[in-house]
Amino acid sequence: MDESLTPTGPGALGPSARAPVRRSRRDRRSRGLRGPFLPTNLPAYRTRAERFDEHVLAVVERLEKSWGRELAGTEFAVEDVPPSDPSPWEHGGVPMGRYFPAESGQPGRVLVYRRPVESRAFDADDLAELVRDVVVEQVAHLLSRSPEEIDPQFRDHG
Repeated sequence: MDESLTPTGPGALGPSARAPVRRSRRDRRSRGLRGPFLPTNLPAYRTRAERFDEHVLAVVERLEKSWGRELAGTEFAVEDVPPSDPSPWEHGGVPMGRYFPAESGQPGRVLVYRRPVESRAFDADDLAELVRDVVVEQVAHLLSRSPEEIDPQFRDHG
């Protein structure tokens, strides 16, 4: 470095008076900021898991209108995959959902397994119908009723 270009003396700026270093707001290949590809208000922004949760929630809300008193306190949950140990009443195959009756002060619980349900659906409409069928079946088992009694549209895919 050329010493003649370095300011010295009473008017020179010291290290603490230097202008703040401006950091580039671009990535290392100068392609711009990385961020969401889609705006957050568009439906495609949500993840598959979030969309699946919304399907389950829509079915539960619809069932609570008719069966609210019977379903009071019942918990509904979504898990990605079922545990590797099947329940005694499950014979072969991968379950798409399970119910656990209320006992020992614990509320009744309905679980829907996202990945097995998604793997059996052909498209988004089929997924919504399959989620409805799984939730209705599990609620029917929980309440000891037929699925058609719980939801008259059960397996009515027309």
